Amino acid sequence: MILGIVGATGTGKSDLALDVAERLIAEGRPAEIINADASQLYRGMDIGTAKLTVPERRGIPHHLFDTLDVTDEASVADYQQQARAVIEDLEVRGVVPILVGGSGLYVSAVLYDFRFPGTDPAVREELEARLESEGIHILARELERLDPVAYAAIDSRNHRRVVRALEVIAITGDTFGAGLAAQERPWRDSTVVGLRVPREELVTRLDARARAMFDNGLIDEVRQLIPQGIERGVTASRAIGYAQALGVIHGSMTRDDAIDETAALTRRFARRQVSWFGRNAAIAWRDTPADAHEIVALYDEARAQRA
Repeated sequence: MILGIVGATGTGKSDLALDVAERLIAEGRPAEIINADASQLYRGMDIGTAKLTVPERRGIPHHLFDTLDVTDEASVADYQQQARAVIEDLEVRGVVPILVGGSGLYVSAVLYDFRFPGTDPAVREELEARLESEGIHILARELERLDPVAYAAIDSRNHRRVVRALEVIAITGDTFGAGLAAQERPWRDSTVVGLRVPREELVTRLDARARAMFDNGLIDEVRQLIPQGIERGVTASRAIGYAQALGVIHGSMTRDDAIDETAALTRRFARRQVSWFGRNAAIAWRDTPADAHEIVALYDEARAQRA
């Protein structure tokens, strides 16, 4: 059975996952962690994604970090296949899979029986032509009207995902978000814990985090990624913090403006995360810092009920 740890950015998911894994291991039950944060899939994008360094992982195996180049486009469908393959391998080896992250689309695509529709070149071409002529804001507003669930989970600045969601609606006549929210059809049994922080405290944390990213060398990190092609990366170049650092490097933003914009976008992203996960009645919410012993007990109780 999968143990999921989800929630908004800055709520302490990584620390809790490590504590839970250590608790399970101490009881003689091996546990490993699977990343469900889209930005942490990228090699070299470490500071701006708050990716744990290898020493910070406490010797616990972590999966699906650093699997993409910055020129690659992140794909929920590809991630679903990769994450499920990891989980199946862990199950065979008797290891508890701990799925950790705040990317709602990625978490849902793994936990629930969501199948990705195919593509239609004609529909895609028409939507991309509209994107060029009308702009992303018009398409994003259309998505909000047609599919508020998907709109809440998708970064409206991400052209590819907005176009894809509208393409699914046009092809299937159903919403993209409806499939992802199909919680009545689990892929595997799971216990999902959501971490929450009072809004004012979370805002303070996120603002401090944005400044710390720049203080800790985000601009230098992005400068090193330019020769690797980050500016050509449709997904990586638009990641929060990375787009702003590129602006500083190219002289279109001051460092202070970049920090302010990163903080504002992070707060907006966190609101979308809270909205997405808040619709899932199956999530067991706990205040940060949560107790690892209680989370393991919750997981064991759920396992016993399903046995």
